[in-house]
Amino acid sequence: MINLCVLPSTASCRKAHRWLLEHRIPFHERNMNAQPLTEAEIKHLLQYTYDGIDDLISTKSNAYHQLSKTTPIEDMPLSEAVKVLSQTPQLLRRPIIFDDHRLLCGFNQDEIRMFIPREQRVLKMQAMAKHQMA
Repeated sequence: MINLCVLPSTASCRKAHRWLLEHRIPFHERNMNAQPLTEAEIKHLLQYTYDGIDDLISTKSNAYHQLSKTTPIEDMPLSEAVKVLSQTPQLLRRPIIFDDHRLLCGFNQDEIRMFIPREQRVLKMQAMAKHQMA
């Protein structure tokens, strides 16, 4: 099952929601304002990142700029940074889309395609190949 973690007021979250619906991909949506990610969940997501905590942080957010004035999150020990992220969901890139094997932070029209089930991708490729031959 795909998990879609959103802050509903953001355009990128609405785009991801719409994209998943249009592609008929089942997902579970979670409002991070109402139900923030726990420290354990953030640690779990870190397993799927390339650059660790930097992949999860929204450096364009107001929350990030406010925090950077006192103690930049990049300078915090990992355990403290994870705690801050769980307490302040506005610091996280959004949407956060993940399943048991993949993670996408932020909406990207090309990268979100990784969540299309393999069977669906194969059928689409076959249809395209058939159309090109005709």
